[in-house]
Amino acid sequence: MSFTDSERARYARHLALPEIGLPGQERLKSARVLIVGAGGLGSPAALYLAAAGVGTLGILDCDRVDLSNLQRQVLFGTSTVGMPKASAAAARLAELNPGVRLEPHDLELSAGNACDLIGRYEVVVDGSDRLATRYVVNDACVILGRKLVSAAIHRFEGQLFTYVPGAGPCYRCLFADVRDGLVANCATAGVLGVLPGVMGALQATEAIKLITGIGDPLTGRLLVYDALALRFEEFRLQRRNDCAVCGDRPTIHDLKDPPAMNSRDTAGVRLLSSPDLAALLKAAGAQPPPLIDVREVHEFAAGHLAGSVNIPLGQLESRLGEIPGGVPPVFICRSGGRSMAACRMALAARIGSPANLEGGLLGWAAEVDPTLRVA
Repeated sequence: MSFTDSERARYARHLALPEIGLPGQERLKSARVLIVGAGGLGSPAALYLAAAGVGTLGILDCDRVDLSNLQRQVLFGTSTVGMPKASAAAARLAELNPGVRLEPHDLELSAGNACDLIGRYEVVVDGSDRLATRYVVNDACVILGRKLVSAAIHRFEGQLFTYVPGAGPCYRCLFADVRDGLVANCATAGVLGVLPGVMGALQATEAIKLITGIGDPLTGRLLVYDALALRFEEFRLQRRNDCAVCGDRPTIHDLKDPPAMNSRDTAGVRLLSSPDLAALLKAAGAQPPPLIDVREVHEFAAGHLAGSVNIPLGQLESRLGEIPGGVPPVFICRSGGRSMAACRMALAARIGSPANLEGGLLGWAAEVDPTLRVA
């Protein structure tokens, strides 16, 4: 594979590294990498992989750039607000390195298209913010024998993990099954703007190592970064023999979209509109039902219903015993998704007839009390 004088100048610092040199740069130029999610993690990963000279870079994202993204998603600028992320990312990366072949995928990854898409690439960098997507990506990589670099962020903490077929555990070995809705995303829990920059750069590092064959990949290890303490910790991991997808007797052979906690299955759950709840509270007088607000602490502090108790959804399962018995509780969140997940958790714990505030506090502010501040 030949390099032009311009390419030699562009990649001079790589060529000067004996560990990479011309052979490693050739591997980068012939590599095909798919980035799932052009958000906080995907932005820095894509920038560094394009700058490094990865030959073909796929960018998969079905979302559009929002003003709130610009606090951390460094691929985009104010002028790109409202544009599809995949195409906006491709334009930015083409400007950075016109020698990279860019393949934008403006669609949502699902069990139906994952194998076709992931099968076109050799390394997958997963920066998605939905648990369901992470499982689909992981399972597709295991089934297809593709290398995977997966990262996740939450508030001030980041996690990084690398899967290499036949060399260590997969994502499902670490987290057998955690459904959407149990973990708050960036929009609800918040995230330090620079955190995904750190983790996305580490993802790019791992991808470059996997492509060039240098160093030791993060297989069999989970790297955890605490931004507040500025500390990295490493946890050793083992492949689970009973893993459903990479175990000795796998039960997952074809992809299926995991069930979401925020689906519209409402069996056993009472649905209350904001006016319904207002009428219920008025009729109850001094003995209202338990109002359980499952948002994060900072959301609750910004504004909440009088008399409500804050138990964040991630803590609810271990704190269900704190909910008074006798009267079915009403679960509350920002828009109704997390509170529906809370209702299902309550039903599983044999708490009968839990109620969900449909539309959440956003609906309450719109229909009952416009002075309520909803974070």
